[in-house]
Amino acid sequence: MSTPTAGQTQAVRPRRRHVEPLYWWFLVPSLILFTLAITIPGLVGIFFSFTDSIGVGDWRFIGLTNYVALFSDPAVLQSYLFTFGFAIATVLVVNVVSFMLAVGLTSRIRLKTPLRTVFVIPMVISGIIIAYVFQFLFNNSLPGLGEALGIKVLSTSMLSNPDLAWVALVIVTAWQAIPGTLLIYIAGLLAVPGDVYEAADIDGATKPQQLLRITLPLVFGYVVINMILGLKNFLGAYDIIKGLTDGGPGTSTRSISMTIVGGFNGGDYAYQMANATIFFIITIVISLAQLRLTRGRSL
Repeated sequence: MSTPTAGQTQAVRPRRRHVEPLYWWFLVPSLILFTLAITIPGLVGIFFSFTDSIGVGDWRFIGLTNYVALFSDPAVLQSYLFTFGFAIATVLVVNVVSFMLAVGLTSRIRLKTPLRTVFVIPMVISGIIIAYVFQFLFNNSLPGLGEALGIKVLSTSMLSNPDLAWVALVIVTAWQAIPGTLLIYIAGLLAVPGDVYEAADIDGATKPQQLLRITLPLVFGYVVINMILGLKNFLGAYDIIKGLTDGGPGTSTRSISMTIVGGFNGGDYAYQMANATIFFIITIVISLAQLRLTRGRSL
């Protein structure tokens, strides 16, 4: 066997990849707009979270005072408690219903293509419009139906009940969010090879066994993505809550986003900017968790 020459043993330098100028024409304007519209205002807001600014006029540096006050503010703590409870409940409802619908819409049924189109419709409707439509249903149609059927719980509006208003929010939010999650699950189920199910049929596996032992493990990456993306989206819920309950009754359904926006309008600019900074950090942590959970998973 011949020995390698000195030239062959030298490390081969990788060739530098040539970047077309067209890429820079697309990249640079986007970076400039992102910096001017998001990065700089975000950094300015973080700076003012360490001041006593009300949004206009003079201000002075007060350090961590706003952050310390947040952890003892019952209104802020209540908004975090409601938002996380609402987000977790909605994520579970959306993913369970979406997965069941996806299994049905990828099975051998008639009219599955038109049905997929029907189920996607709520995704293209504005959240505030959905909120106003369901507000009429919860305040008028549903109580009338409850009285006619003699169901005492439904005879009054759920939106006026502090113990049930969050249920109405979960229902409406899930109604709008299910189509997007459904499409991801359909894509995942269609990617599963049919040979796997044929082999399972030959081995005598029942449909529930195939669902639990074949389908779920193979689409688990899609489940993780839907759960994480859904949690991040529902943590920032605003429009449907604003249009449906406006944070009521009282402050029982006031989300973090509503608390922050309300503080901006009420003269608590620096205080709520500190709240927004903490919320931003929480979102970053969830994003990192998503990357950690989905790393290495094939979709």
